[in-house]
Amino acid sequence: MKLLRVGPAGAERPAALDPSGALRDLSGIVADVDGALLADAAALARVRAALDDGGLPVLDPTGLRLGPPVGAIGKIVCIGLNYRDHAEETGQPIPEEPLVFMKAPDTVVGPHDAVLVPRGSARTDWEVELAVVIGRTARYLASAEEAAAAIAGYAITHDVSEREFMLERGGQWDKGKNCETFNPLGPWLVTADEVPDPQALGLRLWVNGELKQHGSTADQIFPVTEVVRYLSQFMVLRPGDVINTGTPAGVANGRPFPKPFLRPGDVVELEVDGLGRQRSKLEAA
Repeated sequence: MKLLRVGPAGAERPAALDPSGALRDLSGIVADVDGALLADAAALARVRAALDDGGLPVLDPTGLRLGPPVGAIGKIVCIGLNYRDHAEETGQPIPEEPLVFMKAPDTVVGPHDAVLVPRGSARTDWEVELAVVIGRTARYLASAEEAAAAIAGYAITHDVSEREFMLERGGQWDKGKNCETFNPLGPWLVTADEVPDPQALGLRLWVNGELKQHGSTADQIFPVTEVVRYLSQFMVLRPGDVINTGTPAGVANGRPFPKPFLRPGDVVELEVDGLGRQRSKLEAA
């Protein structure tokens, strides 16, 4: 299934694409697309049956805002330097274990919402990534199979970063990762049954129509199930949590001087095979 949330920010309602691609209103049968729904197999089965039946109200997508496809996110866990070519382009060693950092849930915006360039920023950067959304509580997972069973689905995520804040302003990476709007998510949450191999997905990102990133999840250093298993050794993953799994080469920070960092007015588009497409315009904060 392709689950999504539509409407004004903070007042989104649940929706889904039916087998024909029509947008259907789910608000009559579920409260939201969130951890509670993703952990409820019976509720998901009702949604699937209703979509197959074709009786749900049709929504006109014209002018309808797409919100983040997951509501009430508990935490966003991110994996840094998870593609060998990205580590190499930034001059950093290949990690021996997943490099973990966090983003606050309030960085999440819809897939077509504006991204705000922070005040004082000179090095706002792009990163197309595969997001993993957790569907059941996971602690101390013992195998890739257990990790796969904990995954509800996948989405496109844009791990926007301010490199100067992140690398040159002291402390850890948090300052450059948690600026407002720095995590567009969506357009859809695609359930795991429709993504048979998360290690076979192409990722692409364009800035002002120019292709900047073109990679594949096949090149991840730590594959999706290993990331989920590994994280469960250090923290409890709960339904609705999101994991950003890293970005391939092609970021602005890995390019020769003058590095083409983002500015207000730029347009960034992202695409991951089977997961749809994002488009965000940069604005000044």
